[in-house]
Amino acid sequence: MSRHGLSPRTAWPVATLIGLAAAAYTAWVLEVVLSTGLNPIETYVSELAAQDQPLGGLFRATDFTAGLLAFSGGLLALFRLLKRAESRRPWAVIGWAGVTLFGAATAADAWLPLSCTPTVDPVCAARETAGLVPATHQAHAVSSGLAMTGALVGLVALTVAARRYGWFAPLARYGPAIVVLELLATVWTLTAIALFTAGRGTWALGAGQRLQVLLVAIWLGVLAHSVHKEGRT
Repeated sequence: MSRHGLSPRTAWPVATLIGLAAAAYTAWVLEVVLSTGLNPIETYVSELAAQDQPLGGLFRATDFTAGLLAFSGGLLALFRLLKRAESRRPWAVIGWAGVTLFGAATAADAWLPLSCTPTVDPVCAARETAGLVPATHQAHAVSSGLAMTGALVGLVALTVAARRYGWFAPLARYGPAIVVLELLATVWTLTAIALFTAGRGTWALGAGQRLQVLLVAIWLGVLAHSVHKEGRT
């Protein structure tokens, strides 16, 4: 048993699942080369997967894949930690639980897509304000909130675990900077959402949210690399 609670046999699949989740979670960058008709500076990332978008099915599939991979990797690591009492550390348990929640909620997002694009379609925005859109809009907001909550919990807790317990050197080194940037991006995104909801424009909502999810993907990549590297020791 390695000092971080994951045996080499477990570390390899966890690292692989988390690494693949990081890659799938960046599928939205395809909007750079694909014609989506959505302005990445102003629109929600989730609007790429809206039901009325021609490429919505593609982005829903990649969201579901990313969520399923992250859920599987997080659950496997969490199960391994809880199975062996000597490897349990509170910050690690909380962190892997956060990753698991992030994965489950992200996968749920794919099954609860927006029906239209409120940041670019005034009719959609008006219907959403009046509560005339499908219930999936509200459910999507909940699942998206849970996904980001899980990501933040995982990011913070596993970074603390890496530094406190002497685990995962790459994560211990780069994690604090990613945490600070992620918190700033989250504040930007939530502020922009509040202003948009109040009818005061988008305030580069899309840019803030894309930075937010990009940092989560980078962190997942660093986590995967850390687990793989330490799993060999």
